[in-house]
Amino acid sequence: MNTVSGIEISVTENGIQPADFESLYSIVSGGARQDPHRLLLGYPDGTVLTRAEVDTGIRAVAAALAERGVRHGDRVAILGRTSMEWVLLDCAVLALGAVVVPIYPTSSPSQIEHILTDSGSTYFAAETDDDAVRLLAAGAGAVFTFTEISRWAQGAVSADPEAPTADVGADDLAMIVYTSGTTGLSKGCMITHRNMYTSAANTVRQTGALFDGTTVLALPLSHVFGQTMLFACLFGGTETYLLPGIPDLVPALTRLRPTFLPLIPYGLEKIRKHCRTLLAEGAEREAVTRGLELLRRRDPALPVEPVASALGGRLRHVISGGASLDDSTAGFYAGVGVVILNCYGLTEAATAVTVNAPETNRLGTVGRPIPGTAVGIAAEDGEVLVRGPHVTPGYWGAASEQRPVDADGWLHTGDIGELDDGHLRITGRKKEILVTSGGKNVAPTPLEDRVRLHPLVSNCMVLGDGRAYVTALVTLDAERAEQWRAEHPDSDPSTAVQAAVDEANELVSRAESIRAFRIVAGDFTIANGLLTSSLKLRRAAIAEAYADDIRQLYVARE
Repeated sequence: MNTVSGIEISVTENGIQPADFESLYSIVSGGARQDPHRLLLGYPDGTVLTRAEVDTGIRAVAAALAERGVRHGDRVAILGRTSMEWVLLDCAVLALGAVVVPIYPTSSPSQIEHILTDSGSTYFAAETDDDAVRLLAAGAGAVFTFTEISRWAQGAVSADPEAPTADVGADDLAMIVYTSGTTGLSKGCMITHRNMYTSAANTVRQTGALFDGTTVLALPLSHVFGQTMLFACLFGGTETYLLPGIPDLVPALTRLRPTFLPLIPYGLEKIRKHCRTLLAEGAEREAVTRGLELLRRRDPALPVEPVASALGGRLRHVISGGASLDDSTAGFYAGVGVVILNCYGLTEAATAVTVNAPETNRLGTVGRPIPGTAVGIAAEDGEVLVRGPHVTPGYWGAASEQRPVDADGWLHTGDIGELDDGHLRITGRKKEILVTSGGKNVAPTPLEDRVRLHPLVSNCMVLGDGRAYVTALVTLDAERAEQWRAEHPDSDPSTAVQAAVDEANELVSRAESIRAFRIVAGDFTIANGLLTSSLKLRRAAIAEAYADDIRQLYVARE
């Protein structure tokens, strides 16, 4: 670690990069040549294809796309959940040198229309007929369905396995991934083959033998984190089973028996709440205490029943990214035999910037830079800066004049952090830090994460910018709240939520603590525009929708 021009820097050398003529498809084709019989991609029912079978399917889909006119540089918009068809289509589009434009299945009509228009997509694919109708309504032309793609995968292929990628280079555009858009229209971030290749390959290098195992990928391939984990698994030769989404994960674990999982905190929280139902009273808290101590000492975590069996019996590690993770969740999993490896990234760096490795995992951090990456901390405001071959060349379409990278090659992330012996610790977000009227800086995310862990709580947003003290809006899980009221007819749910708030306040000083909260009607959802497609809070929209509740939180005290 060193300092250059006022920037504290952590650098990891010796990164893997593709040759200039290599594309993302070469990860698959190269693996098929080297070890054709290795099991690679699986269906939810446990049926699994070898590297050679996956490669054959990709080339068949690429041939079908080429017959229908798809050419180098064409944008292909894809709307659907994670599946074998998504992966085969994804790789086939890239093999032809065309550009993947992912769309969240939960996107609104206006969001779909914006992505199609801004990207200039001319080819379209959808998981279902209903999804096809949504694309057509947003202005799409003819739409291919995943059912057709499955048929194409069984078709004829070129005798020359290199034919599809003859004209594709590492610096060609591979994807246009639209950011979450917490404050407005989403921006189309350009990701090249080199960007994604280096992110995926160096994530594998950083984590040692982790990817030489079995996993279940339930992350959305419409998100850059899902894409990076997919190509990391393809690069590492991981036996990877594909599920439509996180709700399908819990019942599949005992059948598919992963050795590691890539997940977001939302998924970890869902699994933790399921595991809670299997444990005796007090066992969860004991697991958290035991696990945190194991993580601090960096001692191995031993599997604990009955949770270990519910997780498939072989799960030992989780790579967690996409949002912050509460330390108590990391402690709980370590206490039952699963170590969480926090990572950090953003769309503009093909999601991979840092990741903890099993041997050097450090609680409370998001790991060291992946090989080939430099991470800096700006002296003036603590902003996290990133430099490396995985950083985007810029934005597409309407946002093309915006520059995420400065003249010195640093990507400005908007996150606030610090370096601890080369490990990065994220402490807040520039635009989300609350400053109370007393001048106290408050990071809302750790408080929100902790409150949201309570079984009754669905979501939470912390407030206090420009105010005398910190408050929170809380929504309840409708099903659990109904059950709780039936079991506690003489009590109010606010008494239970208060316990969650009290626990969250233990994380911070009194000046940063939640002084009051209000349980509000409804929930924060993608459908009502209060969450982004990647489940981030749209803070301004929530504040507007619940303006009267916020006023009530402060009117009696200020």
